[in-house]
Amino acid sequence: MNDIFNLKTEIDFQQKCLETFHYQYNNIEIYRKFVDYLNIDPREILEIEKIPFLPIEMFKNHTILDRKKSADLYFQSSGTTQMNLSKHWIADENLYKQSIEKSFERFIGKAEDYIFLGLLPSYLEKQNSSLIYMVDFLMKKSGKPENGYFLYNHAELFNLLKILSAENKKVILFGVAFALLDFLEFCQKSSQKIETSEEIIIIETGGMKGRKEEMTKDELLKIFYEGFKTEKIYSEYSMTELLSQAYSLGENIYESPNWMRVLIRNTEDPFSYVESGRTGAINIIDLANRHSCSFIATQDLGKIVGDAKNSSTKSGEIDSQKFQVLGRIDHSDIRGCSLLVS
Repeated sequence: MNDIFNLKTEIDFQQKCLETFHYQYNNIEIYRKFVDYLNIDPREILEIEKIPFLPIEMFKNHTILDRKKSADLYFQSSGTTQMNLSKHWIADENLYKQSIEKSFERFIGKAEDYIFLGLLPSYLEKQNSSLIYMVDFLMKKSGKPENGYFLYNHAELFNLLKILSAENKKVILFGVAFALLDFLEFCQKSSQKIETSEEIIIIETGGMKGRKEEMTKDELLKIFYEGFKTEKIYSEYSMTELLSQAYSLGENIYESPNWMRVLIRNTEDPFSYVESGRTGAINIIDLANRHSCSFIATQDLGKIVGDAKNSSTKSGEIDSQKFQVLGRIDHSDIRGCSLLVS
């Protein structure tokens, strides 16, 4: 399946999507039931815009796994013990590792060149986090002795950043949004002045989840620009139900790797799509999800920046798709999800 990482042209991508759709219809029971419930004949699916996208809520109540595979590893969404959490079973761990590494190299660089710090308290305190798995993997590839995680020990993180900045070391700080805000608040209250070198990159991974007052991504990034005194405030976009990541290198504009694509569906009609530049709900194609489901209808709002598809170069090669994530859909349960039999 590593051929998904070698897709070169739009034709390659379209063909791989259609092949994946038919494979998953035949081998993933819940997806087949969903397609059948919609009264869709899989033989009539000839373009990716016609592929049915599975509501992301299905991961909360069903095991979505290739019948030909077994899995011991799973990722689970964050939340309280009272919540019904999504669970994503991983039949091919190597696919996730390749996706992490190739996407990171495409947009950031080689992991071996960086020191990785993690300010991810809510994820460290939970088990089976795909985000922690990703950062762990990058730390192992890096092999730097300074790599490490921080919970609420903000003074220790501040002192380490100060040392690494003075030494002009290349550092990436992965931080969940509310924890980065807490860190800046600590620095302000304790009169600690942050002075980051040009070699330090902050990558926020989203995640307020009721811990802070909700704000737009642009408002959040403005606080980070001013607080960390750097323009290198990046963002990473993924989720428990995916095995691929998109990155924003500024201005809240994400780019997806060649095996991942966003389509923006009409919030009033989930089976139609809106034009580039218009806001709608995000559907994601993630071809790394070979053994679960590659076609996911999320609860996020967004819009395409530029061409509605990955723009192609004159030679027909795929260029990175650009999109924005604008927030969450309120009351986003999709009608029909709960009607599928277990």
